[in-house]
Amino acid sequence: MFAKAFRVKSNTAIKGSDRRKLRADVTAVFPTLGTDQVSELIPGKEELNIVRLYAHRGDAVTVYVSGGNPILFELEKNLYPTVYTLWSYPDLLPTFTTWPLVLEKLVGGADLMLPGLVVPPAGLPQVQKGDLCAIALVGNRAPVAIGVAAMSTAEMLTSGLKGRGFSVLHTYQDHLWRSGEKSSPPSIAPLALDPPDPCEEKGSVQANAALQGDMRHLTLEGEEEEFGEVQQRCAEKSLSEAAEDPSVGGLNPDPTDGKTLQDQMDELLERCFLHALKCRLKKADLPLLTSTLLGSHMFSCWYGRRGVGGARGLGLSFALLVETDGGGSILEGGEVRTIVISYAKKHDLVDADNKNLVKLDPILCDCILEKNEQHTVMKLPWDSLLSRCLEKLQPAYQVTFPGQEPIVKKGKICPIDITLAQRASNKKVTMVRNLEAYGLDPYSVAAILQQRCQASTTVTPAPGAKDSLQVQIQGNQVHHLGRLLLGEHPP
Repeated sequence: MFAKAFRVKSNTAIKGSDRRKLRADVTAVFPTLGTDQVSELIPGKEELNIVRLYAHRGDAVTVYVSGGNPILFELEKNLYPTVYTLWSYPDLLPTFTTWPLVLEKLVGGADLMLPGLVVPPAGLPQVQKGDLCAIALVGNRAPVAIGVAAMSTAEMLTSGLKGRGFSVLHTYQDHLWRSGEKSSPPSIAPLALDPPDPCEEKGSVQANAALQGDMRHLTLEGEEEEFGEVQQRCAEKSLSEAAEDPSVGGLNPDPTDGKTLQDQMDELLERCFLHALKCRLKKADLPLLTSTLLGSHMFSCWYGRRGVGGARGLGLSFALLVETDGGGSILEGGEVRTIVISYAKKHDLVDADNKNLVKLDPILCDCILEKNEQHTVMKLPWDSLLSRCLEKLQPAYQVTFPGQEPIVKKGKICPIDITLAQRASNKKVTMVRNLEAYGLDPYSVAAILQQRCQASTTVTPAPGAKDSLQVQIQGNQVHHLGRLLLGEHPP
């Protein structure tokens, strides 16, 4: 808003009645400020001016100036603090953190995009769409910008930290800041991360349940981390808070392992990072932006609650369903059916009123539902549940030869393809493909057919197939070829 020069309409000293009204407005808008702090911000006798101006876009803005510095500004009957005020009261607004290089863009008038956010170990502050927020830089808690949240914290996390996060109104080094004494931000150390008290009030900063839920529900893909139970003295209160607001979950340290919340989150983040490098990234993907690595690759290693991640197939979820590591397991259709039925009965998911329906818990939800079904489909019939599970599993096949270990490969096995084609001068040729999948050597098959059919044969690369050969025999040899494949096999 103040990226370009503004035009001052008037500059007058504030009246006593307006001063009292301003104090009342500040107290109402910023309830965290105590009476002494409000009196310090808006002194009773010191000079306080009202500056009415027009921003470069034509917006009418009222600025309150004290001691030569703008301390507050009013836009469309909404009151906002300036960076000068926030430097004195850094905890006045929920504060989000970004990188120093982003500040230049904000000063130029850009809004803050979510990929530019730095997610602290304790998670993002909880805000709703339209809430006023402060923006600070990494390593210094002194705010450098003020903006309005374009979405709630839950929506930010659900979006994978993509899109516009904050509409920036005022920044350090913009023209409103230049109208003051032009001082630099003070150095304010980041808050030390102490383990949160499980009994703390619901209003304290808590992580969103979707991606930052109770540590007991956070699972890295391929392994399940279990954290201790909440202390007994806080159990009733924690349950009551969860019942009141299911979207909020506390991050509680395990009382048995002695690790702080920061240590737990650092360890989880490191595992997600290593898993993403090993299992989700290819050499061709590098280099890539850190925001892309975090949002597109590391977040998907987290296993949260219902609705997180969408239907990603059965990689992690089916492993949890089977309650084994699930690595490389080959299952037949009947085995999948048995596993799903046993899981549903073990976890009491069969509908009590209709035995033909199965209630979907978070694991089943993540296994089989599409993204648009996450919050609408709560139950499924048995046949639909089983068919969806089979559809999500990756097909594979196994070929066994006498005296050899079974060969297992991913995908569907292609049948042997026998084709009769017509060439020039009305001559016919017989072509056969996909012999290798069944352990048949195309050259051996061609030699035997040449002897039995008394016809010339050739072996050429199969069109459109990599590392596959086709055998071509002159004439219509489908009968001889069928007898050979169904009866005798070449050595």
